[in-house]
Amino acid sequence: MHESFTISRQLRQWWHDTRRQRGPVSALSRLLADFWEMIRDLTPARRRLRYGDLDYDWDHGVNTTWANPAFLTRVKEVLSGRQYMPTEPYLFRSFMAELPISFERFTFIDLGCGKGRALLLASECPFRRIVGVELLPELYHIAQENIGRFQQGAQRERFELYCGDARRFSFPPGPLVIFLFDPFPETVLGDVIANLQRSVEEDPREVFVVYENPISEHVLSGENWLRRMRGDAVVTFYRSRLPGE
Repeated sequence: MHESFTISRQLRQWWHDTRRQRGPVSALSRLLADFWEMIRDLTPARRRLRYGDLDYDWDHGVNTTWANPAFLTRVKEVLSGRQYMPTEPYLFRSFMAELPISFERFTFIDLGCGKGRALLLASECPFRRIVGVELLPELYHIAQENIGRFQQGAQRERFELYCGDARRFSFPPGPLVIFLFDPFPETVLGDVIANLQRSVEEDPREVFVVYENPISEHVLSGENWLRRMRGDAVVTFYRSRLPGE
């Protein structure tokens, strides 16, 4: 009963967001296309392809690949508008190397953290705190388990996980690095960025946004309070504008 209620609520929210963005006909076409892709991904050949990033999991004894969530989780992913994909370790490390920051001052936040691979990779940098926000409870609980396997003792205290809608997340004080691996549809991303802007206006501070697979980058580029540092088809970097910019 709880699963049926959750899926029904997500379907209503998905329909509202997509219709607002695309109109009812386009929204229905998108839903059917997404479900067709989900069914194709259940075939053995497609599942084997999804295990292509298994090396990281084997090396660290964790479960962060895309290939094995439950069927109901797949359905919920479709209704949320995006499917979890783990970032490639070498790419993520290159993104962090480009940030002109003292990591000890910053909190790392992965919005739509899924199983938590980016959180584990972020722990290789001396961030003050490492925070993950995930909508789907199944993925949230897997991320908790991965952190427990990966980190011990004092290191584990750097991690915080929240299960809920990123549009309602309360951003912590202090300088932030926000990581996005294309986690949201365009309308949801717009609401998330508006939420972040309100937080920065209430508590002015330095914020960097690292957006991997920047399909909806125009949402960020249209924000005057953000300055584009650099970008390409793989990743874009933004920084909150400093006074006088």
